[in-house]
Amino acid sequence: MADQRRDVRACGCSACRSHPHSALAREHGAILRVFTTLDERARRLFAGLLAARQGHGGIQRLADITGLSRNTIRRGQREIADADGTPPGKIRRPGAGRKRAEKKTPGS
Repeated sequence: MADQRRDVRACGCSACRSHPHSALAREHGAILRVFTTLDERARRLFAGLLAARQGHGGIQRLADITGLSRNTIRRGQREIADADGTPPGKIRRPGAGRKRAEKKTPGS
């Protein structure tokens, strides 16, 4: 299986752009370094948790920092609250994700 580690993206928030060596910029960099090691479900859950800890405006702040959609972060918060029943070790619920290539190609 290919290495799924991603490059660390730069924080998109205005505070990090104006003061790239501040304590806040270092904190955001640490968050982004952790994000590179997570799969898609863990990223949603982690972003949802951090946004909830931020309080009002946390979803938008995490969206600026991570580049994730606000809807993705909200979904992470719902998954934490609902415990949606995704089997351990699985990223997606049964039936979710792309259709198999064999099923998409008619007549093959």
